[in-house]
Amino acid sequence: MQKKIFNRKTTRGTVLFLIFTLILSSLAVFAQDEKNEKKKKAKEPRESLKSVYKRWIDEDVRWIITDEERKTFNLLKSDDEREQFIEQFWFRRDPDPDTDSNEYREDYYQRIAYANEKYTSGIPGWKTDRGRIYIMFGKPDQVESHPSGGSYDRPTWEGGGTTSTYPFEIWWYRYIEGVGSDVEIEFVDPTGSGEYRIARSPYEKDALLYVPNAGLTLSEQLGLSSKADRIAYGMFGPGGGSSNQMFGTRAKDQPFERLDLLAKLQRPPRVRFNDLAALAAESEVPKAIFDVLTAWLNINMLRVTESAVLTSFTVQMDNQDLVYKEVGGLPQAALNIYAKITNVAGRRMGQFEDVVTSGSTPEALNITMQQKSAYWKNIMLPPGNYKIDLVVRDVNSGKTGVIRQGFVVPKFEEGKLATSTMILASKIEPLNGRIPSGSFVLGSLKVIPNATREYKRDQALGIYMQVYNISIDQATLRPSVDIEYVVTQKDKVVMRIKEDGKNSLSTINSQQITLARLIPLKDFQPGFYDVQVTVKDNVANQMINTVKEDFQVK
Repeated sequence: MQKKIFNRKTTRGTVLFLIFTLILSSLAVFAQDEKNEKKKKAKEPRESLKSVYKRWIDEDVRWIITDEERKTFNLLKSDDEREQFIEQFWFRRDPDPDTDSNEYREDYYQRIAYANEKYTSGIPGWKTDRGRIYIMFGKPDQVESHPSGGSYDRPTWEGGGTTSTYPFEIWWYRYIEGVGSDVEIEFVDPTGSGEYRIARSPYEKDALLYVPNAGLTLSEQLGLSSKADRIAYGMFGPGGGSSNQMFGTRAKDQPFERLDLLAKLQRPPRVRFNDLAALAAESEVPKAIFDVLTAWLNINMLRVTESAVLTSFTVQMDNQDLVYKEVGGLPQAALNIYAKITNVAGRRMGQFEDVVTSGSTPEALNITMQQKSAYWKNIMLPPGNYKIDLVVRDVNSGKTGVIRQGFVVPKFEEGKLATSTMILASKIEPLNGRIPSGSFVLGSLKVIPNATREYKRDQALGIYMQVYNISIDQATLRPSVDIEYVVTQKDKVVMRIKEDGKNSLSTINSQQITLARLIPLKDFQPGFYDVQVTVKDNVANQMINTVKEDFQVK
């Protein structure tokens, strides 16, 4: 009897255990299904977002993103970080961050749209060579197009003679930053499909290149060279010499020049220096004293009209503070320069940013290191009070200099005797009929300011300034003025020089006078000096004294 009771209890316990186990299993399966469903739902939008970002980096910005930026983007772990990266990516390329729109981004996507419309040929236009170059560097300055190919008279640097060509185009850029000047890119369509590819040699467009005794160059017609050499070596004969024996090739057609150009065209365009702009906007100068680059800034103003003043900024560095690295076998230093000019209301009135290089030969490097490098920029400003925030960074060392300086742009009233600021120069030389171009050119003179105002005794003190609103003597139809340079040391006159326009580079023959003189310093003792210019208009009986400018003789 007790045995039956024991069996009944055992059976009931077994049933309850099985039911409990079944319930737990059902709950576990339900929980796992619910968890999988949540994962599936969360995974779907995540994959969609990933494809958006992948398309952005692999298609949208494929030609302009740098290797460093791509590496950084691939390390990001969240979509928020990617969104912030994309925002900063475009900000670094924004030419005018103060405006609501990003002009670079808008122009960039317009280039993509144009490339897709113009250069699509079986593959999207943005993937073609022409599309890539257009997207990266914009519209070329000139295009020579031969859409049907056909008969072609070679120029002398290609060997002369007549041949037949595939369709081809030659794009010419006057200047591409980071690539160089006089950039010529040739595209050839050998298949006739409309997909032009960058040519490595000018003979790639020659449709008769592999046809015996057809489309010969002049030297090949005369038996001076063989077409086989042209096929084997392109336009460069055995050993790298020219296969065109009658005519010389252009410098930019030399093998290393062409390879260098092709390599540069593969690099993304240089990123603008908005990191320097952020540094310029900081309230304090960098505190890492050992990373500070010493630079000097000089500001000069010359009148253009009553409401427009040419404001000249000169930045100068000692070459010995720069790091020179070998580039193409030659030592070279490089500087990034950024500046922002704002008015008293905080509104930006001007901005400039550039790369400045200082090169040398290995033999002359020691001499170059003892010299100075100068950068010059002109901006037109109306009269008023301004502040400039300047950042200079050595590309090779990373050292950075920050200069913040206030300045006043004067108003030059009509009819009132006035002068520009006095420029103390390290060099003043006439252009002698050369076309005025490049930096440091003022009228017919090249004037290089000395921002440090330090001179050696074997140098000359250069003085340049302009005088406005001089009255004209009606009897001689010329101005009548007395001009004197006065050099003092501790208020004691050291030298007086009267200006007559005969023994200097000055021009004294109109209502606007240009004063330009070099004063030798060999008789000056080391020390600090001041120089001032006095101008007396004898016709209008007016007189003006310039502000004293100090300089040092070492």
